[in-house]
Amino acid sequence: MVAAATINSAFKDRVFEILAHVPDPEIPCVSVVDLGIVRDVTDDAVVITPTYTGCPATLAIEADIRSALDKAGLSALKIETTLSPPWSTDWISAEGREKLRAYGIAPPVKTAVQCPRCGSTHTEELSRFGSTPCKSLHRCLECREPFDRFKCH
Repeated sequence: MVAAATINSAFKDRVFEILAHVPDPEIPCVSVVDLGIVRDVTDDAVVITPTYTGCPATLAIEADIRSALDKAGLSALKIETTLSPPWSTDWISAEGREKLRAYGIAPPVKTAVQCPRCGSTHTEELSRFGSTPCKSLHRCLECREPFDRFKCH
């Protein structure tokens, strides 16, 4: 029984490593794994949760995951989408948060919004809607640069 658990763990790790190279179609600096969109890997499926219900990138994400799995010889794996529990910004990895910051997008925080360029928390929200529906538009009042921020869910 221990050998089966080890094989399953190695298989799961392999699939996560493959999918760690699948970029988010709207924010290519982060992968679907960095964002926490890939929720789980079972013996027969990859379980994903979109960043929000109705996300227009969901079909592109599924197609990119399918392509990566097929190229890796894992075409038997299904892709299952689940909305419960809903995706949370808490699922973004520490590495993903740093990649967002380096790309110029403020990672989600539940406290003061920090400018991804200069680090100041002296910022303001310009619009609840940014370049995509899951982001809002902000401006730093120190360096005066506009930036997107992931909305906290």
